[in-house]
Amino acid sequence: MGLFSRGKSKDRPDTDAVDTDAVDAEVLDAEVDDLSEERDDGDDIDGSAAGHGGRGTTGPFDRAEVDDDSDYLNLGAIWLRGQQGMELRLEINEQEQQITGVTAVVGESAVQLQAFAAPRTEGVWIDIRNEIAASIVDAGGTAEVLTGEFGEELLTRMPQAGPDGRTVFMPARFVGVDGPRWFLRAVVSGRAAIEPAAAEGVHEVIRTAVVDRGADAMPPRELLPLRLPDADGVAQAEQPGDDSRGDDLNPFERGPEITEVR
Repeated sequence: MGLFSRGKSKDRPDTDAVDTDAVDAEVLDAEVDDLSEERDDGDDIDGSAAGHGGRGTTGPFDRAEVDDDSDYLNLGAIWLRGQQGMELRLEINEQEQQITGVTAVVGESAVQLQAFAAPRTEGVWIDIRNEIAASIVDAGGTAEVLTGEFGEELLTRMPQAGPDGRTVFMPARFVGVDGPRWFLRAVVSGRAAIEPAAAEGVHEVIRTAVVDRGADAMPPRELLPLRLPDADGVAQAEQPGDDSRGDDLNPFERGPEITEVR
């Protein structure tokens, strides 16, 4: 794999992870309408229909389903397969010195991945999706359930003041996948959030990802630990005193970055 260089980043939403312009409200409304027409409508935010994230036969995969791991970068709970031009950023909680997520940047789009413990008998995506939607709506944004490649997902828009004083929206798509005793959350930002034609690169990151849940007993929604890879791409052991519990599903927290130069 490539070299890693450590860098600092300011506290800002993950929707700013890619250097793309915010979208004017009227333009974004039209693009979202087009996106909705291209996909089957999902249930209402508080619907009761089955909305578990879909894995199918194309992934993301559980560790037990992968025989050949030679093409993967092992980051602990999440393994990723590289692709041409992809850049990785490992997000770190400075206070706890804990890696809380990994973001893959592909062109003008990005996807943040985090893996969490989940119950053995049922998925958690429906509840988490509803909680994220309620939080965004309370903050003045919008949230809409759509059906995509990985099942029901959440298309969100967060209002911000543009440079000319007009309201602009930062779009993001929340994708959730329920696996065996784990849950993988992906937050898609940049052009791929609203343009299906631009989403293939980040969707490939999601569908080829591998989650290594481990055998330890963990409460539902506890963040599965990520680790820095060594020179061979194998995750380093966690240092004594590290706490694997992260902030509970906070999609907008960033820390310093470690960038893979490919």
